[in-house]
Amino acid sequence: MINIFFVRHGQTYLNMYYRIQGLCDAPLTPKGVLDAKKAGQRLSSIKFDAAYASDRPRAIHTAEYILARNPSPIKEPVIDKAFREENFGYFEGADGEHAWHMIGGPYGEDTYNKMINRWGMSKVLDMIHDADPFHDAESSAQVKKRFEAGLKRILSKAHDGDNILVAAHGTIIRWIAYYYGNHVDVSQSTANGSVTKMVVKDNHPEVVYFNKTDTKNL
Repeated sequence: MINIFFVRHGQTYLNMYYRIQGLCDAPLTPKGVLDAKKAGQRLSSIKFDAAYASDRPRAIHTAEYILARNPSPIKEPVIDKAFREENFGYFEGADGEHAWHMIGGPYGEDTYNKMINRWGMSKVLDMIHDADPFHDAESSAQVKKRFEAGLKRILSKAHDGDNILVAAHGTIIRWIAYYYGNHVDVSQSTANGSVTKMVVKDNHPEVVYFNKTDTKNL
Protein backbone atom coordinates (compact mmCIF):
# COMPACT_ATOMS: atom_id res chain seq x y z
CA MET A 1 0.00 0.00 0.00
CA ILE A 2 1.28 3.46 -0.93
CA ASN A 3 0.06 6.66 0.71
CA ILE A 4 0.08 9.90 -1.30
CA PHE A 5 -0.59 13.17 0.50
CA PHE A 6 -1.70 15.99 -1.80
CA VAL A 7 -1.32 19.43 -0.22
CA ARG A 8 -2.71 22.61 -1.71
CA HIS A 9 -0.19 25.45 -1.79
CA GLY A 10 -0.45 28.32 0.69
CA GLN A 11 -2.46 31.43 -0.08
CA THR A 12 -1.08 33.64 -2.85
CA TYR A 13 -1.81 37.26 -3.66
CA LEU A 14 -4.06 36.20 -6.54
CA ASN A 15 -5.97 33.95 -4.12
CA MET A 16 -6.35 36.89 -1.75
CA TYR A 17 -7.69 39.10 -4.55
CA TYR A 18 -10.04 36.31 -5.72
CA ARG A 19 -8.40 36.08 -9.11
CA ILE A 20 -8.40 32.84 -11.08
CA GLN A 21 -4.95 31.29 -10.93
CA GLY A 22 -3.97 28.28 -13.01
CA LEU A 23 -0.83 28.51 -15.11
CA CYS A 24 -0.25 32.07 -13.92
CA ASP A 25 1.51 32.36 -10.58
CA ALA A 26 1.73 34.79 -7.69
CA PRO A 27 3.94 34.76 -4.58
CA LEU A 28 2.74 33.34 -1.29
CA THR A 29 1.32 35.95 1.06
CA PRO A 30 2.50 36.00 4.70
CA LYS A 31 -0.63 33.97 5.46
CA GLY A 32 0.34 31.62 2.62
CA VAL A 33 3.74 30.98 4.18
CA LEU A 34 1.96 30.25 7.45
CA ASP A 35 -0.47 27.90 5.62
CA ALA A 36 2.52 25.93 4.31
CA LYS A 37 4.28 25.84 7.67
CA LYS A 38 1.10 24.68 9.41
CA ALA A 39 0.71 21.92 6.83
CA GLY A 40 4.30 20.91 7.53
CA GLN A 41 3.62 20.82 11.25
CA ARG A 42 0.46 18.71 10.78
CA LEU A 43 2.38 16.25 8.60
CA SER A 44 5.55 16.19 10.74
CA SER A 45 4.66 12.80 12.22
CA ILE A 46 4.70 11.25 8.73
CA LYS A 47 8.17 10.66 7.31
CA PHE A 48 8.09 11.14 3.56
CA ASP A 49 9.92 8.67 1.33
CA ALA A 50 9.49 10.89 -1.75
CA ALA A 51 8.25 14.39 -2.47
CA TYR A 52 6.88 16.02 -5.62
CA ALA A 53 5.52 19.42 -6.59
CA SER A 54 4.00 21.01 -9.64
CA ASP A 55 6.28 23.34 -11.58
CA ARG A 56 4.51 26.47 -10.30
CA PRO A 57 6.64 28.34 -7.69
CA ARG A 58 3.74 28.57 -5.22
CA ALA A 59 3.63 24.76 -5.03
CA ILE A 60 7.42 24.34 -4.97
CA HIS A 61 7.81 26.79 -2.07
CA THR A 62 4.96 25.12 -0.19
CA ALA A 63 6.68 21.74 -0.54
CA GLU A 64 9.93 23.22 0.74
CA TYR A 65 8.24 24.64 3.84
CA ILE A 66 6.60 21.27 4.51
CA LEU A 67 9.81 19.30 4.04
CA ALA A 68 11.71 21.68 6.32
CA ARG A 69 9.51 20.41 9.16
CA ASN A 70 9.63 16.74 8.20
CA PRO A 71 11.94 14.03 9.59
CA SER A 72 12.66 12.98 6.01
CA PRO A 73 16.14 13.83 4.69
CA ILE A 74 14.43 15.07 1.50
CA LYS A 75 14.36 18.87 1.45
CA GLU A 76 13.61 19.59 -2.23
CA PRO A 77 10.70 18.14 -4.20
CA VAL A 78 10.89 16.52 -7.61
CA ILE A 79 9.17 18.93 -9.99
CA ASP A 80 6.55 17.44 -12.28
CA LYS A 81 4.24 19.38 -14.61
CA ALA A 82 1.61 16.68 -14.24
CA PHE A 83 0.56 18.17 -10.92
CA ARG A 84 0.18 21.78 -12.04
CA GLU A 85 -3.15 23.55 -11.78
CA GLU A 86 -5.80 23.42 -14.47
CA ASN A 87 -5.05 25.80 -17.31
CA PHE A 88 -8.00 28.22 -17.29
CA GLY A 89 -7.03 29.72 -20.64
CA TYR A 90 -8.70 33.06 -21.35
CA PHE A 91 -9.94 33.22 -17.74
CA GLU A 92 -6.43 33.22 -16.21
CA GLY A 93 -6.17 36.18 -13.84
CA ALA A 94 -9.84 37.08 -14.23
CA ASP A 95 -12.06 38.09 -11.34
CA GLY A 96 -13.56 34.83 -10.07
CA GLU A 97 -17.09 36.08 -9.44
CA HIS A 98 -17.32 37.62 -12.89
CA ALA A 99 -15.93 34.56 -14.68
CA TRP A 100 -18.13 32.02 -12.91
CA HIS A 101 -21.22 34.18 -13.50
CA MET A 102 -20.29 34.42 -17.18
CA ILE A 103 -19.85 30.65 -17.55
CA GLY A 104 -22.52 29.31 -15.21
CA GLY A 105 -24.96 32.21 -14.98
CA PRO A 106 -26.83 31.43 -18.21
CA TYR A 107 -27.63 28.02 -16.74
CA GLY A 108 -28.71 29.34 -13.34
CA GLU A 109 -25.50 28.86 -11.34
CA ASP A 110 -23.22 31.83 -10.70
CA THR A 111 -20.47 30.52 -8.40
CA TYR A 112 -17.84 27.83 -8.86
CA ASN A 113 -19.10 25.80 -5.89
CA LYS A 114 -22.69 25.90 -7.14
CA MET A 115 -21.55 24.79 -10.58
CA ILE A 116 -19.63 21.85 -9.12
CA ASN A 117 -22.50 20.89 -6.82
CA ARG A 118 -24.85 20.75 -9.80
CA TRP A 119 -22.68 19.29 -12.57
CA GLY A 120 -19.59 17.76 -10.95
CA MET A 121 -15.92 18.49 -11.58
CA SER A 122 -15.59 16.87 -15.00
CA LYS A 123 -18.54 18.73 -16.50
CA VAL A 124 -17.44 22.08 -15.05
CA LEU A 125 -13.91 21.75 -16.45
CA ASP A 126 -15.45 21.03 -19.84
CA MET A 127 -17.73 24.07 -19.52
CA ILE A 128 -14.70 26.30 -18.85
CA HIS A 129 -12.91 24.72 -21.81
CA ASP A 130 -15.90 25.32 -24.07
CA ALA A 131 -16.35 28.93 -22.89
CA ASP A 132 -12.72 29.88 -23.62
CA PRO A 133 -12.65 31.77 -26.95
CA PHE A 134 -8.94 30.90 -27.35
CA HIS A 135 -9.55 27.17 -26.68
CA ASP A 136 -6.58 27.01 -24.29
CA ALA A 137 -8.50 26.03 -21.14
CA GLU A 138 -8.03 22.34 -20.33
CA SER A 139 -10.86 19.85 -20.61
CA SER A 140 -11.39 17.19 -17.97
CA ALA A 141 -9.94 14.59 -20.36
CA GLN A 142 -6.75 16.65 -20.77
CA VAL A 143 -6.34 17.02 -17.00
CA LYS A 144 -6.95 13.28 -16.58
CA LYS A 145 -4.33 12.38 -19.18
CA ARG A 146 -1.53 14.47 -17.67
CA PHE A 147 -2.38 13.60 -14.05
CA GLU A 148 -2.47 9.87 -14.74
CA ALA A 149 0.93 10.11 -16.44
CA GLY A 150 2.34 11.81 -13.33
CA LEU A 151 0.73 9.29 -10.99
CA LYS A 152 2.23 6.49 -13.06
CA ARG A 153 5.69 8.06 -12.69
CA ILE A 154 5.25 8.30 -8.91
CA LEU A 155 4.13 4.69 -8.58
CA SER A 156 6.92 3.38 -10.82
CA LYS A 157 9.46 4.62 -8.26
CA ALA A 158 7.50 3.88 -5.08
CA HIS A 159 7.74 0.91 -2.76
CA ASP A 160 5.11 -0.74 -0.62
CA GLY A 161 4.56 1.27 2.55
CA ASP A 162 5.90 4.55 1.14
CA ASN A 163 4.51 7.90 2.18
CA ILE A 164 4.67 10.47 -0.62
CA LEU A 165 4.11 14.22 -0.60
CA VAL A 166 2.68 16.06 -3.61
CA ALA A 167 2.34 19.84 -3.38
CA ALA A 168 -0.28 20.87 -5.90
CA HIS A 169 -3.30 23.13 -6.43
CA GLY A 170 -6.91 23.60 -5.44
CA THR A 171 -8.79 22.65 -8.58
CA ILE A 172 -6.68 19.66 -9.59
CA ILE A 173 -6.79 18.28 -6.03
CA ARG A 174 -10.56 18.75 -6.03
CA TRP A 175 -10.71 16.95 -9.40
CA ILE A 176 -8.56 14.10 -8.01
CA ALA A 177 -10.89 13.74 -5.01
CA TYR A 178 -13.94 13.78 -7.28
CA TYR A 179 -12.49 11.31 -9.78
CA TYR A 180 -10.79 8.88 -7.39
CA GLY A 181 -12.92 9.32 -4.28
CA ASN A 182 -15.73 6.99 -3.28
CA HIS A 183 -18.50 9.51 -2.58
CA VAL A 184 -15.96 12.05 -1.29
CA ASP A 185 -17.69 15.40 -0.72
CA VAL A 186 -16.03 18.08 -2.89
CA SER A 187 -18.75 20.70 -2.36
CA GLN A 188 -16.33 23.10 -0.67
CA SER A 189 -13.23 24.74 -2.11
CA THR A 190 -9.87 23.15 -1.36
CA ALA A 191 -8.39 25.13 1.53
CA ASN A 192 -4.87 26.52 1.25
CA GLY A 193 -2.54 24.13 3.09
CA SER A 194 -5.17 21.39 3.35
CA VAL A 195 -4.31 17.70 2.95
CA THR A 196 -6.02 15.19 0.67
CA LYS A 197 -4.95 11.56 0.97
CA MET A 198 -4.87 8.92 -1.75
CA VAL A 199 -4.18 5.28 -0.94
CA VAL A 200 -2.94 3.00 -3.74
CA LYS A 201 -3.50 -0.68 -3.01
CA ASP A 202 -3.05 -3.43 -5.60
CA ASN A 203 -2.52 -0.66 -8.18
CA HIS A 204 -5.96 0.78 -7.36
CA PRO A 205 -5.89 4.48 -6.33
CA GLU A 206 -8.59 5.75 -3.97
CA VAL A 207 -8.94 9.10 -2.22
CA VAL A 208 -9.85 8.39 1.40
CA TYR A 209 -10.26 11.98 2.55
CA PHE A 210 -10.30 15.45 1.05
CA ASN A 211 -9.48 18.95 2.31
CA LYS A 212 -8.31 18.04 5.80
CA THR A 213 -7.00 20.88 7.98
CA ASP A 214 -6.52 19.05 11.29
CA THR A 215 -4.26 16.26 12.51
CA LYS A 216 -6.91 13.65 13.27
CA ASN A 217 -6.45 10.34 11.45
CA LEU A 218 -3.94 11.60 8.91
